[in-house]
Amino acid sequence: MDLKTLFLLAALLLLSTTGCSYLFYPHAKEFTEKAKGTTGLETVINLTNMAEASAIAAKGGKGVDQSFDDLHNQFHAISDSICCIEKSVREQPTYALAVTHNKELKTIFKRLWKFKDDQPQRDQHLDLFVSELAELRETLQTLR
Repeated sequence: MDLKTLFLLAALLLLSTTGCSYLFYPHAKEFTEKAKGTTGLETVINLTNMAEASAIAAKGGKGVDQSFDDLHNQFHAISDSICCIEKSVREQPTYALAVTHNKELKTIFKRLWKFKDDQPQRDQHLDLFVSELAELRETLQTLR
């Protein structure tokens, strides 16, 4: 095996066993641990509460300040944790709506990242993100 193939296999193994977000966003795992509930569903609900608090704290800021960085990692923690919800919950039809809300969060966050240095767009996208988090949380709570 040549060096290039070996490196590629090592990288593939690393990414498949640790999850990309935890490799590139190591604090996401820390937030997941802080939000740990008795079930995977509770953990995600707790993460939405944490992310909402960070988004509100990030209003009025600029760039990647502490609140924005926390929100960034919490966003990745939510994305990583939503697929770890118990199978019995994932089989419910309402879970599909939760997945849709999560995809909408991803779209909003991409725009938020683009405007992180520009007011008032940053705050407008933070408001939209908080609104979508609330919808996700409401959907998750119906799955209890």
